[in-house]
Amino acid sequence: MYIEWKRLHRTGMKHAQDAILPQFKNSRQIRMYCSNVMPGIVQRREYARALMETITAFQNTPNDVEAAVESRLQRGRYLHQGSCTYAFVLEETVLYYPLGDDEAMADQLRHLLEVMTLPRVSLGVIPFRAPRVMWPLEAFYMFDDRQVDAELLTAVVKITIPTEIAAYSKAFKALSGMAVHGREARTLIEQAIHALG
Repeated sequence: MYIEWKRLHRTGMKHAQDAILPQFKNSRQIRMYCSNVMPGIVQRREYARALMETITAFQNTPNDVEAAVESRLQRGRYLHQGSCTYAFVLEETVLYYPLGDDEAMADQLRHLLEVMTLPRVSLGVIPFRAPRVMWPLEAFYMFDDRQVDAELLTAVVKITIPTEIAAYSKAFKALSGMAVHGREARTLIEQAIHALG
């Protein structure tokens, strides 16, 4: 399904934030690749607010940013509840794209350091200079092997065709293989914090 953001956000962003919560609640494994912004489930308040204000202004949709931020922050609880496992792969650029002021970015990056210590979380960062076996892609989120949500500028594509899900799974494996994890990922995040001054 190809669903335009202007349709999803016609009354504001909160409804779309609420609508995705069951996907997090009912999944056993969630894999996320992000090339542009932090995954929604790990976003902090000021970072999420800055991002949603930018989206609202660009899309010229009704401004319910505060309510949408509250809904988005609810996703974070699933990192601490249930038995779902999470695998995040971020391009290193995500650590540097400024959303909000330096304080908001530092808070967001410190939170990422905390999230990566959680027992059901794997977090990898693809370094700038990593040899590419897979080109940077649009952000996508895999809910088990039943659905992939790929985010485009104007729409979200909800993919349920098994062969296409398999292609995204193959891509995620390749991207994850390019990423550094553990201490090396932590070092890249700490360097991004230090670069804020």
